[in-house]
Amino acid sequence: MQRLVLFDLDNTLVDRQETLTGWAAEFTARYGLGDEEQAYILDMVAERAYPSTFDAICTRYRLATSTDELWRTYCADIAASVSCPGEVLDGLEELRAAGWRVGVATNGAVDIQRAKLRATGISERVDGLFVSEEADARKPQTRHFALAAARCGTVLGDGGWMVGDNPVNDISGGRSAGLHTIWICNGRSWPPDDPGPDHVAPHARAAIDLLLLHSADYTRTTT
Repeated sequence: MQRLVLFDLDNTLVDRQETLTGWAAEFTARYGLGDEEQAYILDMVAERAYPSTFDAICTRYRLATSTDELWRTYCADIAASVSCPGEVLDGLEELRAAGWRVGVATNGAVDIQRAKLRATGISERVDGLFVSEEADARKPQTRHFALAAARCGTVLGDGGWMVGDNPVNDISGGRSAGLHTIWICNGRSWPPDDPGPDHVAPHARAAIDLLLLHSADYTRTTT
């Protein structure tokens, strides 16, 4: 039986916040909106960006560009600027070489999430990808994790791990789906009143190293 691990994408495998901050600065400069509007633009896309987000932006600023064009440009701009650290990409390959089924389970719009996965090279290094918009199944719903596991050729009943930065979507959701969890803390402390994850890691590479260690321990105890 191959072990399963699902990774969140934004602020887990890639630094979404830094990418968006740079994009918001370029967007306001491109359309001459002024520095004071940068925080608003960033706030609009911070939680999750969809075409409807740009419909609201287009209306607010009375932009001549269509919503569809704004959305396509946004997807292209983000894909061009986002990156995944080389050691994380290497780690995904190391996990697969060690016998893991590796997948990405992410909320969001298909266009932008798939663009980021292709541009960073992540899509070439995992067994399966699932984006919530594909089947209207968002984390923390168990159905999201089940569909992501299926994309990797396995099922939740076989067990596995969820790695992510969101305490509710990734950790509580993963736990409810029957998965072990690793929380990417990104310098934060775990909410004191919430049940904690199985492990805490500062970044994705550290989480991968924990999984590889777990894999080695598993091999020693079963052989």
